[in-house]
Amino acid sequence: MGLNAALAMAKQSLEIFGTGIQVSGQNISNAGTPGYIREELVLNAADPFRQGALVLGTGVEVSGIQQQIDLFLETRIHSSNTEYSSIEERNLIYKQLEAELRELTEGDLSSGLNEFLATINNVVNQPNSIPDREFVVNEAEKFAAEISSLRLRVNELREVQSVNVENLVKEANQLIDTIIELNPKISKLEASGLLQSDAGALRTQRYTALNRLSELVPIRYRERSDGAIDLFTGSDYLVLAGTSQKLTLQTDTDRGVVVHEVLLSRTSSNISRTGGELKGVVEGRDDILGSFVDQLDTYSSNLIFEFNKIHASGEGTAGFEQLTAASSALDPTATLNSTLSGLPFQATHGSFQLKVTNKTTGLINTTTINVDLDGIGADTTLNSLSAAIGGVANLSSSVSTDGRLSIAAGSGYEFRFSNDTSNALAAIGLNTLFTGADSSDIQINSVVQQNQQFLATGQGGGPSDGSNAVLLATFAENSVDSLGGISLDGFYEKVISNVAQASASEAALSEGAQAFRDSLLGQREQFSGVSIDEETINVLTYQRAYQSAARLVSTIDELFTILLNI
Repeated sequence: MGLNAALAMAKQSLEIFGTGIQVSGQNISNAGTPGYIREELVLNAADPFRQGALVLGTGVEVSGIQQQIDLFLETRIHSSNTEYSSIEERNLIYKQLEAELRELTEGDLSSGLNEFLATINNVVNQPNSIPDREFVVNEAEKFAAEISSLRLRVNELREVQSVNVENLVKEANQLIDTIIELNPKISKLEASGLLQSDAGALRTQRYTALNRLSELVPIRYRERSDGAIDLFTGSDYLVLAGTSQKLTLQTDTDRGVVVHEVLLSRTSSNISRTGGELKGVVEGRDDILGSFVDQLDTYSSNLIFEFNKIHASGEGTAGFEQLTAASSALDPTATLNSTLSGLPFQATHGSFQLKVTNKTTGLINTTTINVDLDGIGADTTLNSLSAAIGGVANLSSSVSTDGRLSIAAGSGYEFRFSNDTSNALAAIGLNTLFTGADSSDIQINSVVQQNQQFLATGQGGGPSDGSNAVLLATFAENSVDSLGGISLDGFYEKVISNVAQASASEAALSEGAQAFRDSLLGQREQFSGVSIDEETINVLTYQRAYQSAARLVSTIDELFTILLNI
């Protein structure tokens, strides 16, 4: 009986130590596999039995092949993945925005504005110089194009982020499908044996999917007794028992760009900003880039209006025989200080002067046009303003079907504008240089573009008058109420400074988050990673044990032979 028991133990030992070599070989083979979790053969002494006065051992038994993983550490890694990925996406988008701003290069807006104003300074002393006047118009056109180009480039960045959202949703759904497919496979494989072994390769695939999914959206999971997991994001489930839900896209338009919000397919919860790369991309698209678009629009609209207010009160070297406003009103019956008018800018209570010149005699008839916007009685509308202008001798005025005011002088007459204290001319788009409402549509007035004589460099002092050009050359230094009392130059410098500071801050946060995540991954590698040296030692240990068990079998065989020969 003793030799039979010893032979059984030796046979079992051969199987177990052979399995140990196989487990270590599996670890060594996957030492370079990303996300691989080291497996370990768990051995226990077998239960002894009593034989007379003796308690004899029965050898060794295998409890299972189990992965070496710290589930609490995995949870912390998932959280750090979510945080780092979100911050890093924002950091990358800030870097892209800084690259598009091109500050301190020839293509930045600061240089463009300075070059434009420098050409106006050249006109101050020679306001009747045709080349200098044309140079001003060309530089204005170039500067407006630079603003439009910057807006377009930022819009393209935002569009790229929307494509990134689509790709992230697609990838997240594929990872959810992977987890759904692996759950029953793991349950089936682990339930088929009695040794409580882990379905190593399948679990590794699932852990890898969970790790990547945690970079996209915040997740947490709960393992059930059968080895399958329930997966959650926030208070919503992604995989729960026999049901699941995916990420879906909800499309909208924001500041002229098609954008996507991300919802869950069953609960319709919006998870666009809950965390991970998805949050970083959405915040980068809407908060970082979108906020800059808003600031660029603020800069552009104030540039247009503030410059045009000065320009509209000046005169060129020629008068107008006919002029149509650059801006159209949606409702010509609405007051000029109401948003209902649909005009890009609003007028204030005041007046402006119309100078009608007899081109034959040179006589000038000056008429003050009141713009009544004090809220008392009938305030001025585009229609009433047109009627007032049409009441001036030798002028006619009308409002077209698309809401544009047109003025025409009688035969042999021309007209000019001056002393606009109401800003009505700039609001309507009469005698202006810039057109549009913001960075999306800023352009040069075609009237000035086609004839440099209408560039308003003077204030009625004749061809050599450059007094209005003096004001235009310094307009960017004037404080602007709508900008909180700072100048246009100051506002743009503040915008650029804020972008630079926010970018530097985000880079520092990203570096810190990455260092924290790397430390956790280092801990994971120490606990779950494969050490070639350690596994080599294990192989040698199992090999020696296997050889010893084989010698035991050989010895028992010799003893049986002796017994049979007695």
